[in-house]
Amino acid sequence: MKKALGIGLLFMALTAVGQTAENDTIKHWKIGGTPSFTFNQVSLTNWAAGGKNSVAGTFLLNSYFNYSKNKIKWDNTIDMGYGLTKQGSDNMVKTEDKLYLTSKLGYQADGSKWYYTALMDFKTQFDVGYSDPPENTTKLSEFMAPAYLNLSLGMDYKPNDNFSVYLSPLTSKMTVVLDDSLSNAGAFGVKEGENLRSEFGASAKLLAKKANIVKNVDVSTRLDLFSNMKKPQNIDVDWELAFNMKVNSFLSAVATFNLIYDDDIKYVNAAKEVEGPRVQFKQLFGFGISYKFGQ
Repeated sequence: MKKALGIGLLFMALTAVGQTAENDTIKHWKIGGTPSFTFNQVSLTNWAAGGKNSVAGTFLLNSYFNYSKNKIKWDNTIDMGYGLTKQGSDNMVKTEDKLYLTSKLGYQADGSKWYYTALMDFKTQFDVGYSDPPENTTKLSEFMAPAYLNLSLGMDYKPNDNFSVYLSPLTSKMTVVLDDSLSNAGAFGVKEGENLRSEFGASAKLLAKKANIVKNVDVSTRLDLFSNMKKPQNIDVDWELAFNMKVNSFLSAVATFNLIYDDDIKYVNAAKEVEGPRVQFKQLFGFGISYKFGQ
């Protein structure tokens, strides 16, 4: 819960920064985002139909810090989320856990919509993940285990602030596993006993968003692709689609879908046996408090 509190404090700080930016009208910068918090609770007393008491909450934040001046564009995003659920006397179980940072610096090519671009992506999570919830005895992942750092050079096609396609023939992907119990087991593709795995290849990133695709519904999507030069046919895929449905200034419904395929992430079945890679899919829907700030 301390981590959840820390995330909430960060949210308030980012909101304050966004409001200050609006008040001061910082030239060349656009700062904003959409934080949201969803909560649900069930309490049963002498309930003849049966069931368990439950409580669940999820915090999401997608924010941006973008700079534009003359031929230079510098786009920065923070995408984070953390959620917990508890049923009866069971242990707490994660329902959402992500931290995704992106920084993209581009220089316009001869007045066109293409930019010479350097890109940095960083992905990890906040908390420990288990393969056997709610017992929570077998650790599957945790903060910086894994973490993914991508550094690349390429060209970015950016006709407007709501759409971009980035193509890079020069990409370095580093997989970090700082937990020794996981790295010693060779988790996430690192060699047993090592904490870092480096790959080189090509990558692509698509970003798109559309406000009011229908009345009071905003949609955004992100697609990340990476191909290792040693196995170019094994393409890593990370695709996310999000809908923000506004009820009024503070109430909204949020729906997100996330599909991941990584040839280096092995599936652990119910018998705790390691199998081959699988397509991962996550869906989240919540109704709660949301606030949009910025430009």
